[in-house]
Amino acid sequence: MKTLVASSFLLATTLALLPAAAIASPGAHGPNGEHLDGPAIVKVDGLARLPDGSVQVPVPAQRRMGVLTRFIPLVDAVGAQVLTGRVVMDPNAGGRVQTVYGGRVEPGPRGLPEAGRAVRRGDVLAYVRYHGDPYAHANQAAALSELRANRGLAEQRVLRLQALEGSVPRKEIEAAQAELASLKAREREVGGSLSAPEALVAPVDGVIASANVLAGQVVEPRDVLFEIVDPRRVLVEAVTADPTLAARITGAQLREVPGMTMRLTGVGRALRDGVLPLTFRAELPRPATDGKVAVLPLAVGQTLNVIAATETRLKGYVLPAQAVVRNAANEPIVWIKSGPERYIPQPVQYQPLDSTTVVVTNGLGEANRVVVQGASLIAQIR
Repeated sequence: MKTLVASSFLLATTLALLPAAAIASPGAHGPNGEHLDGPAIVKVDGLARLPDGSVQVPVPAQRRMGVLTRFIPLVDAVGAQVLTGRVVMDPNAGGRVQTVYGGRVEPGPRGLPEAGRAVRRGDVLAYVRYHGDPYAHANQAAALSELRANRGLAEQRVLRLQALEGSVPRKEIEAAQAELASLKAREREVGGSLSAPEALVAPVDGVIASANVLAGQVVEPRDVLFEIVDPRRVLVEAVTADPTLAARITGAQLREVPGMTMRLTGVGRALRDGVLPLTFRAELPRPATDGKVAVLPLAVGQTLNVIAATETRLKGYVLPAQAVVRNAANEPIVWIKSGPERYIPQPVQYQPLDSTTVVVTNGLGEANRVVVQGASLIAQIR
């Protein structure tokens, strides 16, 4: 009997010493809304990531990090799709300079142009001196020597006939003069083919986008030596597997260049590698007013993400694009403020609206206070 009484007293004493969270019933909540039947939250000082995945950010640190939060209302937003695009040359404002015969490169009147130099249509960029087969060169030289000899004989014959003018028919003198002119023209052409270099001229006005030559370099026929583009006129070619998407596009922007608008100018009618090409023209929002030439901040060959707005309507929560970050599992999340110094990661599903905003379609509610600025800094806290 005494043993039973002592055991009961020991059990009561132990229960009295345990914290309230250890004996709370399932589903119980504390004064701050925490789950008392769950694991206890470790109290720490300063910036820290807590065991449940949330982050503690003291108020002074929030001010230094520029953290801003906001309640986001549910709205109807315009749907959009992200397409992979690539900057291509405008065929009416760019060109390539190639050699027809090949040979050794020689500098032009202003030297060999480097990438970035402005050129005008008709400017000589370089020369290519043809070096043919030695036997062919010897045959050409022999033909040139023969033409020179024949031209000398023709000149003497014309002089003799002109001295006998009046005693010889006029038609013989004219025939001799015509033969002399023909020999001179043939000599000039053959001589030019042996010594005159091929001039490489700029086909359009613009800027040298790429230069692939050095002095003395030997190039083959049809090699691309220079590419010229107009920095004010470039195209972006995007691809899609949906043939009906082009009819639903109402506008487009570039994710990498906020503020730049895109105008759909053409839709391919034949699949290329299983996708349909869409051509957009990049346009600056407003022309330069300081007298300078407006240059698009794009480079030929650059890969971009084209955000094409469609006629589809979506219900969701519109957030700045910087509010959506990635967690350790590479899932998109937003940070929700649950207390004065506590932020909880919330996985979401979203779609881009333009280059600066997104719409969250799943994972949020109107009662959530979402971090709209500084989310990337909070995600770095460990």
